[in-house]
Amino acid sequence: MPLQLLQLKPGIIKDITEYSAGKNGPFWVDGDLVRFRNGYPTKLGGWEKSVINQTDSAGTVTSTETAIQGIARKMVNWRAITDGEDRIAVGTHNHLFIVQDDILYDITPLRDKTDAATTTTEALDNSETAIDLTSVTGFKTAGVVKIDSEIITYTGISTLTLTGCTRGTNSSSAAAHDSGAIVTQILIAPITTADTTTTLTITDSGHGAVVGDFVVFSGAAAVGGVTAENLNRKAGYQIVSIPSANTYTVASPTAATSTATGGGNAVVISYLIGSAAGLGAQSSDPALGWGVGGFGAEGWNQPRSSSESDVNLTNSSWNLNLWGEDLIATVRGGAIYYWDTSATVSTRASLVSSISGALSVPAIAEVTTVSFPDRHFIAGGCTEYAGNNLDPMLIRWSNQEDFTDFGPTAINSAGDQRLEIGTKIIAITPSREETIISTDEAIYGMTFVGPPFIFSFRLLASNAGSAGLNTMISVDSDVFWMGKRNFFSYNGVVKELPCSVQYYVFDRMQTRYIDKVVCGHNKMFKEVTWFYVSNDNTAATNPEPDSYVTFNYAESAWSVGTMDRTVWNDSFGAQQVPFAFDAGGHLYNHETGTSADGAAMNSYIESSPSELTQAGEDLYLVDKVIPDVTMSANTSLSMYLNTRKYPNSTEVIKGPFTITSSTGKVSTRAKGRQMSMKLESTGTQDEWSLGTFRVNSRQDGMR
Repeated sequence: MPLQLLQLKPGIIKDITEYSAGKNGPFWVDGDLVRFRNGYPTKLGGWEKSVINQTDSAGTVTSTETAIQGIARKMVNWRAITDGEDRIAVGTHNHLFIVQDDILYDITPLRDKTDAATTTTEALDNSETAIDLTSVTGFKTAGVVKIDSEIITYTGISTLTLTGCTRGTNSSSAAAHDSGAIVTQILIAPITTADTTTTLTITDSGHGAVVGDFVVFSGAAAVGGVTAENLNRKAGYQIVSIPSANTYTVASPTAATSTATGGGNAVVISYLIGSAAGLGAQSSDPALGWGVGGFGAEGWNQPRSSSESDVNLTNSSWNLNLWGEDLIATVRGGAIYYWDTSATVSTRASLVSSISGALSVPAIAEVTTVSFPDRHFIAGGCTEYAGNNLDPMLIRWSNQEDFTDFGPTAINSAGDQRLEIGTKIIAITPSREETIISTDEAIYGMTFVGPPFIFSFRLLASNAGSAGLNTMISVDSDVFWMGKRNFFSYNGVVKELPCSVQYYVFDRMQTRYIDKVVCGHNKMFKEVTWFYVSNDNTAATNPEPDSYVTFNYAESAWSVGTMDRTVWNDSFGAQQVPFAFDAGGHLYNHETGTSADGAAMNSYIESSPSELTQAGEDLYLVDKVIPDVTMSANTSLSMYLNTRKYPNSTEVIKGPFTITSSTGKVSTRAKGRQMSMKLESTGTQDEWSLGTFRVNSRQDGMR
């Protein structure tokens, strides 16, 4: 017989039987770390770790490689206008960071804290026992303050005055101070060590912290063999236990050499926003309570002991939006914060509502974005304008060009609109023509129309809601998203994407963790990828995405595979390749090199079984394969020929046969009615793209 061409259609298909895929295609039926380019399979580009350096307690950059704290959930990148710096903002489930010049800066906002600071309103002599301040926000009702080098205790607060002051305490000297002098609240000797252990007990009356919150010390002196450098580290500490309302424990990176109490006379403790602000939950938890499951399933007047529904509480995440060259960061289900590029890069983000002139800023919001090109800041699933009631279906927007003003008046453009279909707003993204809003049931379009209505709202589709906060992405004039059991696109009309791996993906996905799904774009190859937690992930607690599904929108081809990424961003500016974080907090540059950060990339593609004759009756012997491969000189491909006599019979595997850049043909002896092919590479330098293979076969009888 003449040589037969093996011409397979692009994309992987897994939602029909392999035999049907061969009869109707043939198609590719499985693969990993492979994409389709110009209709043919090609190995993905490799990835390399991007080294991120940390700073010491003094803010000096060290050469110590570090990983971000927490699981990265959201990322945004931009180039500042004022200084030309490329910046990446990363929100994890418990922190907010800036990466600049490969250096990590913690900009997580602070809650009420002991480092409350203000200024005096009048000059002080060295004996006054009442000190007038411009503000007492954050100050304890009784405590210790520092003015210049003087340490002062006080016993109470009357309006804006510290009363019962004792001057020049703790070996400091009473002194005169100018009006406008900085007053900082401090703690004296708040740290207790335990010999040979890493446990540090911190005494701070009325600290208000909970287990899992983070705390940062500054100005602390060595105590019990624990160095000042370790105590004042920029990374801070996570609270391990709460023995009392006035104490908590953390774990030092080094063990103490003695039991002691100290830390110096001017310790400043800063508490990062935590569980009270909506941070700290790495995974969604099943919804329990009286309303879950069927009537009478458990004891009367008792909450369910386990979830019997698919209702899950969401994990902690962020909305990150750019306002010019500045950052607006919103904790999902929490407050809205602002980070000013013009300040030092290590300056922490602060509440938008605390900015001078801010008006009616939503106290809580589920989703946020900036409309384009009109520049309104939009909050969804937020608190109402009048009062603090939370409405999960409410959209509010700021005055144009002013993200701090949400109070509607006759002379501004601030306003609100309640959506109707659904129970809560899930996701929001700006597109070229309008802002796309997803509830749990429907898709809405929000379009700027100007006064008097400002925005128009129209229902684009029902039964098409996004699966999670980070499952929707805008690509040029298109929007793509993952639904609860399917995929959608929007370009003037909402369409369900025909997907050849739909059932495979959703049946394989751990739906409890669907809120961890994250979507990313790779403009170099016209790909949209969703990373998800699969059933193959056997982590006992807090599993993170380990698998992906990719849609090539230029070729309408789908592919699947395994990769552990929790957030992904496309190339920008000097960052010429896509980049992503894994669950370990490491940043990787993708589409660079041919390895998995120096390790082998196990990449493969497998075809459906195809009948060697049209009728499929006779057995045929395949004795020669002529490969068509573009590959580097260092590449070695392993080829397997898999034959069957019947669709459900045992597969006979022949190979591996080695293919290199110099291979002209491969001699084989594979017999059957159907034949499939698998090609894989397992090296660190492999780079290949397949073309059209040819096979030589001859009839070998019917038995």
